[in-house]
Amino acid sequence: MEIKDKSVKELETLSQEIRDRIIDVVSRKGGHFSSTLGAVELTLGMHYVFDAYSDPFIFDVSHQCYPHKLLTGRWEEFETVRQFGGLSGFTKPNESPADYFVAGHSSTSISLAVGAAKAIALKKESRVPIVMIGDGSMTAGMVYEALNELGDIKLPVVIILNDNEMSIAKPIGAISKYLSKLLAGKYYQGFKGKVDKFIKKNMPEGTTYIAKRMEEALKLITPGILFEEMGIDYIGPIDGHDIAEVIDTLQIAKAMGKPVIVHARTVKGKGYPIAEGQHECWHGVGPFNIQDGVFIKKEAPKAATAVFADALLELAQNHENVVGVTAAMPSGTGINKLMKEFPDRFWDVAIAEQHAITSMAAMAKEGFKPFVTIYSTFLQRGFDQIIHDVCILNLPVVFAMDRAGIVGNDGETHQGAFDISYLRFIPNMILFAPRDNKTLESGLEFAYYLTSPCAIRYPRGAFQELIYPSTPFTLGKAELLKEGSSKKLFIGYGAGVGRAVETESLHEEDIAILDLRFVKPIDKDILVELASKYDSWYIFSDSQKQGGVASAILEVLNEKKIHNVEVTSFEYEDSFIEHGDTNLVEESLGLLPQQLVLKVN
Repeated sequence: MEIKDKSVKELETLSQEIRDRIIDVVSRKGGHFSSTLGAVELTLGMHYVFDAYSDPFIFDVSHQCYPHKLLTGRWEEFETVRQFGGLSGFTKPNESPADYFVAGHSSTSISLAVGAAKAIALKKESRVPIVMIGDGSMTAGMVYEALNELGDIKLPVVIILNDNEMSIAKPIGAISKYLSKLLAGKYYQGFKGKVDKFIKKNMPEGTTYIAKRMEEALKLITPGILFEEMGIDYIGPIDGHDIAEVIDTLQIAKAMGKPVIVHARTVKGKGYPIAEGQHECWHGVGPFNIQDGVFIKKEAPKAATAVFADALLELAQNHENVVGVTAAMPSGTGINKLMKEFPDRFWDVAIAEQHAITSMAAMAKEGFKPFVTIYSTFLQRGFDQIIHDVCILNLPVVFAMDRAGIVGNDGETHQGAFDISYLRFIPNMILFAPRDNKTLESGLEFAYYLTSPCAIRYPRGAFQELIYPSTPFTLGKAELLKEGSSKKLFIGYGAGVGRAVETESLHEEDIAILDLRFVKPIDKDILVELASKYDSWYIFSDSQKQGGVASAILEVLNEKKIHNVEVTSFEYEDSFIEHGDTNLVEESLGLLPQQLVLKVN
């Protein structure tokens, strides 16, 4: 959609049309909501001043990219956002050349912009990377690593800091806004350059010092001191919903030809009053009634996250040394209950997975029992800290990995497919998984008494209800749930046990079922024993096949020189898994029980 020839009034009308389209679709289909509504005018300003098909448009996390999608030829297709086979909820280059990069995890944008700026400079092109980053993403260390280099190399990059929830520093009204724009404007910059040259040539050293101190004094009353000290010019704060001001400011920033941060104040949920402001529940939503904002909820069994939260709360009530941390996902991981009950023992450290893990390593060394509650996909961001700061010293940190397996509409950046593969080879690490609510509760109790690091995984949504009674965990011991009269054996791990049970119920043969429970240490004794009874093994686990559960089992069979067993894995193949309703995604992968039963020969 071409907007560069539109008037401010026409752009204001378009902004309302964009909001109406987002509200209509998301109210029916679900999706990211309040952040993307708050970014409409900023996105229009980006498209007015820059060229999305030439200048790299980089959205941090990119959950606020819906207006960008609507402006780049996807207005009608937006009806399919986050649906299976439809548009992604994030930027995705294979959808449109206007989407520069895949994004789903936080705080990568400025690093991408630095890399793009270096490439543009080497190619001697005039393109300018433009970044939109939310203030929440500024809590991650990666942002400051990128800013540190950017302030040194001084390549042209424009960064919009979309401040909709927290303030970098408290603004001082109109004079702060005026001085910030004045200091960054072309007239001031030109005047400053001439004055600097004159002073250096004609004035004594003392006068130079005084002039410099006067400039620094002016900057101290603006909220941009942090960025200025890093060598990056700062403009703002501006009104991120005033389209004329946004365009004017971005034009100034682009013309400066160096790194610039434009600090824009916006309101989350702008244009839908019920969602406006700091309401976490409106960040990402399911379907809701537009008139009253009431969410359309379907009856569902208790989610594994809620079971975990209640069990950990009880554990914390019984043991004063239980502590916990999450990284910007207090309600998503259920730890918000514990933060409310025990504010001195449970923390949200913001988007800082590396810090979360290492800080808990120190607490474990001091005699506490830390529970690190992070989604499987986000735990990847603290991989080195797990090895270097936890496992080398064999510290008893518990990694509670929510959203293990397919998570649905968020897609490939969020699927919890890899945690078994990237944790299994680390010395001292114990990996186990519950099969249902009861074993999740008993699993946390078991984890409390372990003296080594461990990781426990559980799915998004609810476990399948099983008829098998819960029994206590014993380190490295599997549990045979059912003997079988055939030569086949189903081995399930975690939520995969439920899938194995359902698949067995659909098969005409009587098939044995083993709950593996531990993939490390794995129960070698029971595997050797079962190899003498069953020679066709089928592995059920919501995880990547490479380095996964079947790999661990095959290692045992190879070590014990057992050659009569044929192993078939129903784990994920070597590809990233697309977004969409979980049931439809699993159907596309051939992983529904009614599909799997046909593969059991």
